[in-house]
Amino acid sequence: MVTSVLPVPGTLFNPPQAPGAVAMRAALDTSSAPVLALSGIGKRFQGVVALHDVGFEVRAGEVMALLGENGAGKSTLVKILTGIHQPDEGNIVLGGQAVHFACAQDAMKEGITAVHQETVMFEELTVAENIWVGRQPLCGMPRRIDWRRIEDEARALFERLEVDLPIRARVKDLSVAQRHFVEIARALSQRAKVVIMDEPTAALSHHEIGELYRIIGQLRASGTAVIFISHKFDEIFAVADRYTVLRDGRFIAAGALADITEPQLVALMVGREVGQVFSRPTPAQDAPARSGAPLLEVEHLCHPSEFHDVSFSLRRGEILGFYGLVGAGRSEVMQALFGLSPQAHGKLRIDGQVVTVDSPAQAIRHGIAYVPEDRQRQGALLSLPIFQNITLPILPGIGFFLRRHRRHELEITRQLCEQLELKASHFHQQVAQLSGGNQQKVVLAKWLATKPRVLILDEPTKGIDIGSKAAVHRFIGQLVEQGLAVILVSSELPEVMGMADRIVVMHQGTMQQIFERDQATPELLAAAASGSTTHLTGTTACH
Repeated sequence: MVTSVLPVPGTLFNPPQAPGAVAMRAALDTSSAPVLALSGIGKRFQGVVALHDVGFEVRAGEVMALLGENGAGKSTLVKILTGIHQPDEGNIVLGGQAVHFACAQDAMKEGITAVHQETVMFEELTVAENIWVGRQPLCGMPRRIDWRRIEDEARALFERLEVDLPIRARVKDLSVAQRHFVEIARALSQRAKVVIMDEPTAALSHHEIGELYRIIGQLRASGTAVIFISHKFDEIFAVADRYTVLRDGRFIAAGALADITEPQLVALMVGREVGQVFSRPTPAQDAPARSGAPLLEVEHLCHPSEFHDVSFSLRRGEILGFYGLVGAGRSEVMQALFGLSPQAHGKLRIDGQVVTVDSPAQAIRHGIAYVPEDRQRQGALLSLPIFQNITLPILPGIGFFLRRHRRHELEITRQLCEQLELKASHFHQQVAQLSGGNQQKVVLAKWLATKPRVLILDEPTKGIDIGSKAAVHRFIGQLVEQGLAVILVSSELPEVMGMADRIVVMHQGTMQQIFERDQATPELLAAAASGSTTHLTGTTACH
């Protein structure tokens, strides 16, 4: 997905609008009664204050952006609105009536539903079955499920959304975007009054994001209130009418997006001004960046179905960026380098010596670490505490069960968590209880504990807030200053342009171009990522 470059602080951010957004904003009646109003919401977990005196309003046909860093309380608030958690204090008013949700079913019955970044569905059931699961219509005597009605109404929902989706397809065979459309159809089938969209575009292509914008326009036109949660400011300004900012579990500000700039929003979110988030200090004259012989050399790396003839080199103290659209093959190349793709073949050299990497264990022995894109499924064991996640790859070197080994584990955890500015109540806290940004920091700390020479970062800031992004980037800059070699895979142009010394652009499994930092422009990178070679400059990829 191609995103717009962040503006210089102090300038007005003016991205493209979603279809009909300007007209809807002009027509929105801000004097009407809110369809949903929260006041004085508070929530504590084991003595830790997650929310304190939080409130906001959202009206019918309005898109309200809920903003805040990871750990600001957004997820807790969404869980309260959808009946997963109950507030310790405060009031929820829906349609002018005070409501209390004892469970998720109560919230759905009252017309509040959520579309999450990580969709939760029954993989083996069809699209139509997932839309109606738990509330299937019955017919006949004896009573039985009315399958014809289920399919007819599912078909009508997708016609209304103008989405071509086979209703008998199994959910396990759908793309991420298609799963989001199924969740939106399910919300419409429940005649939802409020739809919460939590990072809905995190894994969508540029075209799919456009489709989502169109559907949001349909929701607002039908009078549905939308609460939109995103860390991407181009999306926020494109689709939302108003904003509400949370920080450290407290309400900070609310207002119309037409009356505020992006730098001002950032300052509200983080409590301080943040300049260029995707930036890296210029290396010192004696820094090891791009000096000496290559540390890692990859020659003619191929996979039967994912990528072809990938060749590049990486030096100590260098950040090599990999950019491309969804499906370009970037993650698959990184998995092969870490020994996760048995079908891949090619030649790898470390310090000039040919090495074999057929498994993650071999990769770790050669000093290669891989931070995967999917932190929840591939990066962390969510049910284990923070310290056990971080020391998992190095347990053989620490030992098991003895008290002094536990002290050693906690000391390693403390050092890495301090460096990464991880926010947690204690190191025994389960990773599942952390915000997305702090989960990502745990995964990063886990692989840094192996003391790698080559660190592969696959979308390291996906779905995390602007303050956490800045902390991760600062830490990456410190690592490369110490001589660590980094491969940075990112779908965000500002990130890859701001952090990388060189940028490899991939398209449909092949290397299109290698750009030096001072050669790269958004236009050139986007052209190469789309497969165009017209008017490109840079180093042509070797094939």
